Amino acid sequence: MKKLLLSASAALMMFSCQKDETTNTQVDAAAHRGCASHEVLERQMQEDPALASRMASIENFTNEAIKSGRLVNGVIEIPVVFNVLYRTAAENISLAQLQSQIDVLNADYSATNSDYNTANNPYSAVRSGDYGIRFVLDQVIRKSTTKTSWGTNDVMKNAKRGGIAATSPTTKLNFWVCTIGGGILGYAQFPGGSASTDGIVCDSKYTGLSGSANAPFNLGRTATHEVGHWLNLRHIWGDATCGNDFVADTPLHDSANYGVPAVGHRSTCSGTPLEMYMNYMDYTDDRGMYMFSAGQKDRSAAIFVSGGARNSFAQP
Repeated sequence: MKKLLLSASAALMMFSCQKDETTNTQVDAAAHRGCASHEVLERQMQEDPALASRMASIENFTNEAIKSGRLVNGVIEIPVVFNVLYRTAAENISLAQLQSQIDVLNADYSATNSDYNTANNPYSAVRSGDYGIRFVLDQVIRKSTTKTSWGTNDVMKNAKRGGIAATSPTTKLNFWVCTIGGGILGYAQFPGGSASTDGIVCDSKYTGLSGSANAPFNLGRTATHEVGHWLNLRHIWGDATCGNDFVADTPLHDSANYGVPAVGHRSTCSGTPLEMYMNYMDYTDDRGMYMFSAGQKDRSAAIFVSGGARNSFAQP
């Protein structure tokens, strides 16, 4: 449908040079989704010159695994450690709210979400189906703080700076819950980064289904989106005008979509394809996103095979 996969060298150049639209991180979270994963990746690459090379190797490995069909079969169980940093009672979200987030992740990644069969989906033929991943609430760690916001510099992951250090990050998904600020709902670390900062971060206001969760991001899809990054998925517009998300069955997008686009919304990219605005890796409201593509599933599965960046999670 689009996008020849890049060679490792081309991917390396893209990782090093590609810029996101600055407006994406400046918008009001009450009106638009804000994910800082791409900006965090660019910062981490500046701090760690070897990261781009590691990610290029992961990209090459992913391409070969998909082409050879060497993907993991069966179900992978991923323990989740919630690291809750709170200043107010509202930020100290309940166990029930955290469990509701686990439930959303399991529904969205197994394609059992209630809106999976939404009518008039022009991309129903390439929906992913069950990802073969199950999330289990493993532990909740709570810590009181005086900080009003944490930003996107991974401070919440540093115990010496008032945060909570990652727990067993090579075998457990660490999920930090805190007030991020700056209109950012969440961000994630892509495969290849430091183990000490590996995981995802979501603002407490957009975590789970109850308590402090605020519409239009009150259906737990912020975490679904961020876990997608953790599973090696890019934003569907490739963080550039008509950019590449390294997935063959997703159409070119000229930019992020916000709100809930009308059925039939088309890209301004070459061929004016119908955009896959219902994809979890777009910026639509929670009620407007309800699917991954089969190609995205294959891309994520490749990181769990022998030699893959997250193979340790696939071990018994």
